[in-house]
Amino acid sequence: MSRNARLALVLAVALGAAAAASFVVYRAVSSIPVREVEVATLQAVVAAKSIPVGTIITRDDVRLVPWPARSPVPGAFTSIDGVVNRGAIVEISENEPLTETKLAPLGSGGGLPPTIPEGMRAISVKTNEVVGVAGFVIPGTRVDVVVTLKQRGEKSEPISRAVVSNVQVLTAGTRFDQEKARTEGKPIPSTVVTLLVTPQDAERIALAASEGEITLTLRNPLDVARTNTSGVKIAGLLAEPEAPPVVKRERPRVVVKALPPPPVPRIYTVEAIRAAKRSEEPIR
Repeated sequence: MSRNARLALVLAVALGAAAAASFVVYRAVSSIPVREVEVATLQAVVAAKSIPVGTIITRDDVRLVPWPARSPVPGAFTSIDGVVNRGAIVEISENEPLTETKLAPLGSGGGLPPTIPEGMRAISVKTNEVVGVAGFVIPGTRVDVVVTLKQRGEKSEPISRAVVSNVQVLTAGTRFDQEKARTEGKPIPSTVVTLLVTPQDAERIALAASEGEITLTLRNPLDVARTNTSGVKIAGLLAEPEAPPVVKRERPRVVVKALPPPPVPRIYTVEAIRAAKRSEEPIR
């Protein structure tokens, strides 16, 4: 038998042994019975579909599912009767557990009113694509309300100023616009924006909408500082920008120290003896 034939025989035997061993291991693992571990569960009410804000919960909107008892959801419901006829104050996604913090108290109804905290008010302002910051003013964002007052008399001058700052947007668009956009799958036209404000700020916004034009300015949600400005008039708008102050820098004072005079070179002398006379003569 040649060398190549012996090598091919050895490889064939090795492959056959490996295949047989793999088959035996597979059959052994497959014959092991499946062990089912029972996990303690409890019933939890979850949303059967997406529930918009203000919806009155019905039995068709929710369902009961088993939930691990070791990880219960705080404030969750275990019975459908506890959520029926209550309004949703936040948007609830499909399969999301319903809790007390997401529903309005029983008897308070649905819609926008249950979502308004105690002591606050909701006021709507008319907007367009410019006022609504090109559609970026959506529920949950925070804005400043800027009013522009036109000239009313000879001595009066147009002025623009932020009258209310850091207010939350409750809804964007009318209820009809929202339902139509949800049905057709299109963006919500923000013709009306509803803001959550204090009663005092509601009065300021109402007066601003009556006497001038309102513009909304979008702000960072982490920026909670109040907007304090003195407003801008035509004179200030057309004035030349102030040049930045020139900072005069004094040049450092240089102190020059006088150098000491160079040392006088030392003169070397030698003693010269001529006959009976001695004298010292310098070396040049």
